Amino acid sequence: MRILVISDIHANLQALEACLAAFPAHDVVWNLGDVVGYGANPNEVVARVCELGSVFVRGNHDKACSGVGDLAGFNPVAAMAALWTQKNLTPANLEWLKALPQGPVKPDDSLDLACVHGSPEDEDEYLINVHDAAEPLTHPVAQCTFFGHTHLQGGFAMNGTGVQNLHPSYRYVNQAETIELQLASGTTYMINPGSIGQPRDGDPRSGFALYDTDAAVVHFYRLPYDIAGAQQNILDAGLPPRLAERLSGGR
Repeated sequence: MRILVISDIHANLQALEACLAAFPAHDVVWNLGDVVGYGANPNEVVARVCELGSVFVRGNHDKACSGVGDLAGFNPVAAMAALWTQKNLTPANLEWLKALPQGPVKPDDSLDLACVHGSPEDEDEYLINVHDAAEPLTHPVAQCTFFGHTHLQGGFAMNGTGVQNLHPSYRYVNQAETIELQLASGTTYMINPGSIGQPRDGDPRSGFALYDTDAAVVHFYRLPYDIAGAQQNILDAGLPPRLAERLSGGR
């Protein structure tokens, strides 16, 4: 099975459209949450991801923008964007966001795989370094868990030698690239496909991943998109300019 894993689109229509045109052949799509928040096109993005598939877990922005969760922990800019999103979502899309399930979710009983937004132990927890990942890897919910939330493509692996940080190393920042990760038997993984709409690793290109279960290979992708168009949409919507500015640097 070829599983397309996407996360953290954050209502960035330009980024999602570029990815839709470039997604590799796949059998299913697993969405790790934060479909909305920050960006200026929440309704259009919800419509498109619903066309892709039915496997979702909710993100913290999905909760906040739909009113399921509060804005505790959100900085002022993120909180303003969440309130703007809630006001501008259609009633149907608002209800759809409210109904998104909490992770971890195991989409296929025949595969030892799980999906979560943050950590399997706390959907809002950030797994940024090996210390953060040690506990969920020591007591895993699956042999391989896909997570998002940090907007940092890569992840972590654990075997007899401890926890290893997995960080794809790309050569460029202005063209499409792919890096392969061969999964090893006897190793537990937490894999982050990266963020489609809000990269935070210094690379402004959209990120996503494809997992080939037969070959046990994760393909990480980075893809350029129309950043200027996304920035203009944010400014035209009256959202905080900082949300537009940060897209250029991938921070």
